[in-house]
Amino acid sequence: MIYPRRTVLLLGATLAATLSLGACGDGGGAPAPPSPIGAISVVTSTNVYGDIAKAVGGSHVAVHAIVSNAGADPHGYEANAQDKLAVSKAQIGIENGGGYDDFFAQLAKGQLGPEQILNVSELSGLDTGPDFNEHLWYSLPTMATLADELATRFSAAAPAEAASFEAQAAAFKEKLQQLEDRVQLVKDAHGGSDIAVTEPVPVYLLEQAGLVNKTPEKFTEAVENGADVPAAVMTDTLSLMASGTMALLANNEQTESPQTIEVKEAAQKAGTPVVDFSETLPAGTSYLDWMTANVAAVEKALGASAPSAAGTADSGATASAAAPAK
Repeated sequence: MIYPRRTVLLLGATLAATLSLGACGDGGGAPAPPSPIGAISVVTSTNVYGDIAKAVGGSHVAVHAIVSNAGADPHGYEANAQDKLAVSKAQIGIENGGGYDDFFAQLAKGQLGPEQILNVSELSGLDTGPDFNEHLWYSLPTMATLADELATRFSAAAPAEAASFEAQAAAFKEKLQQLEDRVQLVKDAHGGSDIAVTEPVPVYLLEQAGLVNKTPEKFTEAVENGADVPAAVMTDTLSLMASGTMALLANNEQTESPQTIEVKEAAQKAGTPVVDFSETLPAGTSYLDWMTANVAAVEKALGASAPSAAGTADSGATASAAAPAK
């Protein structure tokens, strides 16, 4: 079973006294530019959902993403006064849910009504029980559903722009479908191949490609909780890496620890390709370009050919297949 790490929230009188409204927290970037007059104000828990909201809303939305630093760990994000101010002004809020970004619910309490908050976990239709993998942005079908829901909500807020929202959501989904077609090609060629992960961050994408996660459950559970992996579990995981039977190791480069680095090095030593993934959107790229780079990295690691990918932009993304150590 996988349990999300606990989030930390620092708000109240002490915070107000120590942080100015323009300050940035662990996940913050530069203060957002002034919003266009009449734009729908949207606040999102992470920049992943912020970028998707911009893709669907275009110039008719003004988005504030709370966690926007590519090096920040959303599980343990500490909200600041600027975030609280953004939430207080928002018309629509977008949270991942599923225990991933609990700080958002705390910020929104008393500021946004339930009808104003879009919970992606609930929208996904997936089983959100104890074994729930909350990293939903790696589920391409869920992101297509999100685009439709955003178009509906934005249209309700600005009916005159409904046609624009619908067209932009359709364009976003068309590009997602192109990625899904590439993932299907990977599945056709490599479905059933065994893989391992340091964390379940990209598992939705890998499962859609027909890849089978063989990582000991207690290993990923410990890493997700920020706890030490039990010695016996660590031994089993390192033995799995040393076997050389894994088609690839998916590594969350954003929350590496000495134990995940040891597993990564064991995989490289065995000649297993390592594909790095992250939880938040890398600076200077879009969600679609980021996912394109992730799919391309999986294709490269597996040796999959993707003729349809010619000319597809992937600049600025961080997913990469690491060469085996010599």
